[in-house]
Amino acid sequence: MIRLVRRSEVPSPIEGAAPGGESADPLRGLAAEALGGNPRAQRTLMITLGPPILRVVRGVLGAGSPDVEDVVQEAMVALYGALPGFRGECKMLHFACRIAVQIAMNARRRAGYRKRHTPVVPFDELAELARDELSPAELLASARRCEIMRELLGELPPPQAEALALHIMLGYSVAETAAATGAPSNTVRSRLRGALAALRERVQSDSALLEVMKGGA
Repeated sequence: MIRLVRRSEVPSPIEGAAPGGESADPLRGLAAEALGGNPRAQRTLMITLGPPILRVVRGVLGAGSPDVEDVVQEAMVALYGALPGFRGECKMLHFACRIAVQIAMNARRRAGYRKRHTPVVPFDELAELARDELSPAELLASARRCEIMRELLGELPPPQAEALALHIMLGYSVAETAAATGAPSNTVRSRLRGALAALRERVQSDSALLEVMKGGA
């Protein structure tokens, strides 16, 4: 299985107890206050969710993308507009990250990102990967694999791309992905199987991509 989770790109979990209630999701009450028009709650919610939204956008677009800042702002606006539709069926963090994935994927499509067999890896992305104490060759190969994954996501149907981004790039479980997307777990599993099959076929049909995905420099 292709797995490209990088700890620096996975949103930090919010502390909580068992699912259900504010004890499991401390942002649920804050979201309710924000919806009620409390300006302090609105600011606090956006400030709290800003860093994970940034990590999601950078994960989808690439750390060196010139569009990151604009897309983060777009995702924040979209999140605020979507708050009335939040029913607490998943954690507020997962709700926000799903919106960020959708906005970032739409931005990739609008910008017409081109497929590249030898992706250009920005310095700041290598710097993030360096936290994992990889060798220079491993750093470059890992960054290239991440960029190839981003490019291949754009070839998938949106539901498959969303499920793959949440499950593999962000490290969400099938249950968390299902809760965030509002789809049954079996549907999420089916989307993941289809997405991974498409990615394997795409990579195996191109020797250059196959070399990089196997870890070649």
